[in-house]
Amino acid sequence: MTFQFEDFVLDPERRELRRADALIALEPQVFDLLIYLVRNRERVVTRDNLLDAVWNGRVVSESTLTSRINAARRAVNDNGEEQRLIRTIARKGVRFVGAVIERSDAAKPAVLLAPTTAAPTGLPLPDRPAIAVLPFTNMSGEAEQDYFSDGISEDIITALSKLRWFFVIARNSSFIYKGRTVHLRQVAEELGVRYVVEGSVRRGGERVRITAQLNDVATGSHLWAERYDRELADVFAVQDEITEAIVAAIEPQLYAAENFRAERKPPDSMDAWDLVMRALSHYWRVTRQDHVVAQALLEKAIALDPNYGKALGLLGTSYMFTAHMGWMEMASAITAAERAARAAIRADDEDAWAHNALGHVNLFARRFDDSLAEFETALQLNPNFALAQGYYGLALSYCGRWQEADEAARRAIRLSPRDPYAPVYFGIAAYARFLGSDYPEAIRLAQESLRQRSDFVGAHRVLTAAAGMAGQAGIAHAALEELRRAQPNVSLAWIAEFMPIKLAADREHYLEGFRRAGLR
Repeated sequence: MTFQFEDFVLDPERRELRRADALIALEPQVFDLLIYLVRNRERVVTRDNLLDAVWNGRVVSESTLTSRINAARRAVNDNGEEQRLIRTIARKGVRFVGAVIERSDAAKPAVLLAPTTAAPTGLPLPDRPAIAVLPFTNMSGEAEQDYFSDGISEDIITALSKLRWFFVIARNSSFIYKGRTVHLRQVAEELGVRYVVEGSVRRGGERVRITAQLNDVATGSHLWAERYDRELADVFAVQDEITEAIVAAIEPQLYAAENFRAERKPPDSMDAWDLVMRALSHYWRVTRQDHVVAQALLEKAIALDPNYGKALGLLGTSYMFTAHMGWMEMASAITAAERAARAAIRADDEDAWAHNALGHVNLFARRFDDSLAEFETALQLNPNFALAQGYYGLALSYCGRWQEADEAARRAIRLSPRDPYAPVYFGIAAYARFLGSDYPEAIRLAQESLRQRSDFVGAHRVLTAAAGMAGQAGIAHAALEELRRAQPNVSLAWIAEFMPIKLAADREHYLEGFRRAGLR
């Protein structure tokens, strides 16, 4: 059965919305919402009806629900003012009010698609890349060990689902392949995914070996593979540790693969997702010029889709990072970043990047409690979000809670040890140790940060102040010279005005370190 209204055809079996011969890209939740509205067009559909039908009863925010309804409207060329097809009934719900013709499968015209090997041809999930985690194979030969291998797979599914940037196939769908020998291309076509994670678990005595592999099914390539050998003193602790390590390794590989795919497209054909992936690749390079490029790409993505939460959240975060580095005027950065961050939260208040962006804004606006709350929300939404973990440490340190700040920064390093932002996390840990008057460790951590990124301004600042307080005149003088090269506008007045240090004693402590190093 297909549904025809105006010049649109909605096909539930193919999970396609077409206008004339053009396929319209829809997120899975938006497609499900539109199908539900069309099938129930004779009545007003309540919020609870939609939560049961589309989110399986899971509670989501009003802004998330509104964003999905708005996306459905945009897909059928409707809007919140006109409400030609999808009408909001005040205090009641929504209803599909367009005239619909139902056609049986026998009457459904055939749609001819050109053959392709570039992407799976089954269920289309066009808005964001989809990934399936197959049940890990139990290689131990003992059926009772299935709980452990299944637990690893289930935990990876749960952790990846919290990324929000990727559509992750639910456990019940990917586990239908348990115990079956099936080609990955068949999995991709049947589940509508581009990426597949597979692995195995072999347990012998009190040791376990776990292998994991990330595959790009469209190209047939292996993007990443790793092997983990562990002692099984605590089964659940090992399960958590391995899950965390696998997800932390997979996430950047997915971004890199999507950026590579976007780079092969002609510039004029890139959609909002492609632009965000290109921007993210520049964002991770942690240089002034790359952030300028990233911001331009994100603004282009937002011009294509003004409610694109991923682009808005990343843009707000980029503005605040460039201001913190002294590359952008702070007042204008806060204004632009707050506008972007709040728009990102309105678009999707369950996106950790959106709350991460607002956490940055609140920190530099000296709304310290609000900043900590936003970073904590981001980490509740995605506990494996290393960037939010690191900047939560920065917020804690600026609030004078240096022990907790040190722990948070080191957790960020452990979550993502090969992260391009790892030098930033080392710099945050260095500042925390400085606040605790552990100057030798602050110097060591700052030097490690600069070993990884010699142009990182934040580490130059901490190294200068720590060496000044430690009486290491040679290190302090050299660090100050490098700091002035990296941030020509640095001064005691700039530090006092623009570094959001909550406690007057901590601010004076930091300034004294710079004075001893020779900064005026």
